[in-house]
Amino acid sequence: MSEICQKDLPEEMQVMRALPGIQPLEMSDWLRVDAAYAAQMRERIRLIGEQRGDVHATIDSSEPAVDEAFEAIIAQVQTLEGFTRVGDHMLCPDGRSVDLNGEPLIVIGHLIQEDICILERPDGSDEHILSAAILCFPAHWTLSEKIGKPMGRIHQPVDEYDENVRRRVQRLFDGVQVGRPLWRFNRAYSGATLYQPRLEKDYSEYDPSTVNDFLRSERQVLVRLPNSKAVIFSIHTYVIDQREIGESS
Repeated sequence: MSEICQKDLPEEMQVMRALPGIQPLEMSDWLRVDAAYAAQMRERIRLIGEQRGDVHATIDSSEPAVDEAFEAIIAQVQTLEGFTRVGDHMLCPDGRSVDLNGEPLIVIGHLIQEDICILERPDGSDEHILSAAILCFPAHWTLSEKIGKPMGRIHQPVDEYDENVRRRVQRLFDGVQVGRPLWRFNRAYSGATLYQPRLEKDYSEYDPSTVNDFLRSERQVLVRLPNSKAVIFSIHTYVIDQREIGESS
């Protein structure tokens, strides 16, 4: 597969901020379409078709939140340039027509560049859990190991994710308000491949210094759903070819 890259990062993602780098966001700026849309969507569709069990997962109790997320995303998509709803189909910027009657997360995976993770806080739990996801472009984690798990367990291989960080992240998730999304971004050197799963047992073996020709950055947005109270964690992945633009970016 040829490399799928954007030419550059959005301006607001070119200067790193102090961790955790959380910022408020207008709801209208939640989802984005960029110049890599057509190529990224071809790869998403391929992965969903060939590796559906690897990129899609839900737990039994997630249906209400998934359905609500679907409706929110469909409404948002119709505000983006290049999308037009015609009955039960959505016309997309790359000319495709997507039937909206399919399984919600699979339909979402055919519409937008963002990966979508849904996190819910069960009654009696002190943490949100990952209850559903369409995750075509994982950056060194594997969906099957994380689905149904709480945030602390999801980040278990990360040494920096200690009890203090776990509590801070949970307070952040608890604080997301309806209609007032939050966003952040990360940046790391990586290979150009968008689908980069990694098992927990192999996590410590990854050496980013060996694959530094490409800069990978994720624009991550937290959106609270009003009815289920679930949080949508959306991930828009950018890959920049450092060989073309140099290390200065």
